[in-house]
Amino acid sequence: MSTMLEVANKAGVSKATVSRVLSGKGYVSEATKEQVYRAIEEAGYRPNLLARNLATNKSECIGLVVTNTLYHGNYFSEILSQAAKKLEDNGRQLILVDGKHSAQEEQEAIQFLLDLRCDAVIIYPRFLTIDEMDQIIEKHKQPIMVVNRKLRKHQSHCICCDHKGSSFLATKHLIERGHRDIAFITGSMDSPTAIERLSGYKEALNQYDISINENLIVQGKWTPASGVAAVELLLLRKEKVSAILASNDEMAIGAMKKLNDEGISIPGEISIIGFDNIPIAPYLSPALASIKDPVSDMISEVISRLISMLDGGYLSQENVFTSDLLIRNSVVDGPFK
Repeated sequence: MSTMLEVANKAGVSKATVSRVLSGKGYVSEATKEQVYRAIEEAGYRPNLLARNLATNKSECIGLVVTNTLYHGNYFSEILSQAAKKLEDNGRQLILVDGKHSAQEEQEAIQFLLDLRCDAVIIYPRFLTIDEMDQIIEKHKQPIMVVNRKLRKHQSHCICCDHKGSSFLATKHLIERGHRDIAFITGSMDSPTAIERLSGYKEALNQYDISINENLIVQGKWTPASGVAAVELLLLRKEKVSAILASNDEMAIGAMKKLNDEGISIPGEISIIGFDNIPIAPYLSPALASIKDPVSDMISEVISRLISMLDGGYLSQENVFTSDLLIRNSVVDGPFK
């Protein structure tokens, strides 16, 4: 591998001149620049990126921290693809780092990206608390944006979705369609999103003076298999159910399979709604009703804010996005309509 000194010798200049050409700092004549670039090409020299980043204090890279438990499924795929496209449009590179399985490891992942001199960092947290994220933002000069959590101190540095409100909306729709015995399949309860969606379901029942039956609430794990297991438990409990609200479409699909296996018609006997509006949802039989979170809009806003921070621009305080309820054939009027 060629070195900077070899490039300097080939170009007939000093090593310091080559360094100035690569960093863009200091005056170098156009003729000398051409000599250096020609020597770089002939020698096949590739500058050390970390050294260059240290010299220029700029990498044109944005880091993204996501724990690996979220890598599967359409939701993460949409986050990743939208982030990559948006950054490409802005001439920047995306670096993905695993947040692993704890708040400490999420902090280490953030620090790793900062040590690489990433210009900014996006965090999709699973374990870090709001206070810890506020402290991280205060500690570092590089812009940091948090996705899917609402911060107390740095509201301009976060973008979130109203998961509680969207769950309330779906439950309200079922109630107004004549359903009273509505089962709820939660996500993993160490997830803030799962907690908020359960809270929205309960609030809607309370608003319509419908007693909360804890036997109709079953914990899932975001997977189709946990949707199957949830329906098995509901059947074992022999509770009356006219509708199911599942905290994501994958669990809803698992629930639909188990209901079909048991000869329970959808939506004739049980209506069902999921979350995330995965691409296959409209093509199921029946087509699955679902809540669509504005993931693309959220990621676009996150990156726009980061670029604005880097350029010293204005930041809006508006940071909560709302979801859309897409009703399809998996929902019909209930017995109380």
